[in-house]
Amino acid sequence: MTSISPYRVLFLSRRDTARSIIAEAIMNQKGAGRFVAFSAGVAPGDKADPVALRALARAGYDASDLKPQSYRAFAKAEPMDFVFTLSDTARGEPMPEWPGQPVTAHWACEDPLRAEEDPVEIALVYARMLGGLERRIETFMQLPFQSLDRISLTHQVDAIGKA
Repeated sequence: MTSISPYRVLFLSRRDTARSIIAEAIMNQKGAGRFVAFSAGVAPGDKADPVALRALARAGYDASDLKPQSYRAFAKAEPMDFVFTLSDTARGEPMPEWPGQPVTAHWACEDPLRAEEDPVEIALVYARMLGGLERRIETFMQLPFQSLDRISLTHQVDAIGKA
């Protein structure tokens, strides 16, 4: 992969109210300028899920500027280096031809809005999702981007999504 700094990453989910927003916050904080993340939804909600924002705050992530937006806004934006779908719905949508032909992968995440109404279960779903995204993102950021060709890099990011 060409030396691009910072690497631009787009996380996609159905509503862009929880999973993708959480991934965006994690990558932007842990990426420390080496990565810049964005999030979007195929049918974006009106606002970020307050439970997701509280989970991010408890874990020490800044979520103050996060809000849902449509993936269509990125079809004509600056090229992305990576596009990751986090929901099966987003994965199944016909996507635009992304500028820059980014490496894409599906990193399935549990939909926290499908949790039962039990507050303990909801908290557990968010904690599992946040922890899983942290592990995937940290693993992703450790890849030797400069020494991997596009095919190898695609295999690596696919494997991270399946782990």
